Amino acid sequence: MPNKKSAKKYMRVTERKTIKNRVIKGVFKSAVKKTKESIAAGKVSEAQESLKAAIKALDKALQKKVLKKNTVARKKSRLNAMVKKIALKK
Repeated sequence: MPNKKSAKKYMRVTERKTIKNRVIKGVFKSAVKKTKESIAAGKVSEAQESLKAAIKALDKALQKKVLKKNTVARKKSRLNAMVKKIALKK
């Protein structure tokens, strides 16, 4: 436990930020997971729709500084490549 007043405040701030970031992470992780499940099932149209939602969630996480720019770019690129691959098969 911290002794100083400023350290106690920093702990409260950190706790609030952690809760907020956890919500944002949950949103983009579930969107990415849904996209991957659609790809695994071979549902092209559903995968394309969930890709849009995943990209939106990833961009929101970037905007809120939960993820870094390159991480978001990498995740979006890989998801897009996977969706494109199954779309070209059909």
